[in-house]
Amino acid sequence: MNAILSHDQLWHSIRREAESAVARDPVFGAALSSAILDHPEFAHALAHQIGARLGKSPADRARFAQLARDAFGSSPDLIDAASRDLQSIAVHDPATTALLPPLLNFKGYVALQAWRVSHWLWRERRTDLALLLQSLSSDQLQVSIHPTASIGTSVFLDHATGIIVGAFAAIGDEVTILQNVTIGRKHSEPDHAPKIGRGVYLSAGSSIIGNVSVGDYAKIGAGAVVEHDVPNGCTAIGVPARLTNCPEPMMLA
Repeated sequence: MNAILSHDQLWHSIRREAESAVARDPVFGAALSSAILDHPEFAHALAHQIGARLGKSPADRARFAQLARDAFGSSPDLIDAASRDLQSIAVHDPATTALLPPLLNFKGYVALQAWRVSHWLWRERRTDLALLLQSLSSDQLQVSIHPTASIGTSVFLDHATGIIVGAFAAIGDEVTILQNVTIGRKHSEPDHAPKIGRGVYLSAGSSIIGNVSVGDYAKIGAGAVVEHDVPNGCTAIGVPARLTNCPEPMMLA
């Protein structure tokens, strides 16, 4: 999959994968009716996934699914972003080349789309409900992203356990975030949050804290603690983080 699919093309591909799955394994296929085959479009199926993951009762699941459908209907750019996120996983994750498995099984993907709904709610000044979705995502999916954060598209939350993105953090397009990553402010600088550039790779257990910019296509090593800027294309490793593999010799400020 190279070119970005349209919404209709994406949905046809997902349905074809679901129909093939039903033919291969009728037991698994029985679950695909409510998840995929009963829905008229991608947005409807995605809303169902959000409701199913966040809701603790049938009434809650239906309520959150309807809330997501309302958000997608009001702001079609949310579905554009969700489509790009899903297709990016199929392209870049070596564990899958299909669209159906991440839609059904990758909790990081659903958590990211639940955050997109909570961000929309925040912009609509429905802040209490936005924070409720953040809390439910933290409880049910182990991913806590504040509604005031900003996140680009083609973003991949891989494994997606223990991810925390604090208020006002900014994350660019094509970023990959592994498990147990923290992106947040310092108590001493509450008005300044990290800015993560395009194509950045945040390895497991890394922390980016404070008024920090991580440049485009930089890599943050596992367990690194970053409290200073990382230039474009550099790798930061260690505690505290130091730079390596930069395009030219550089040092952290």
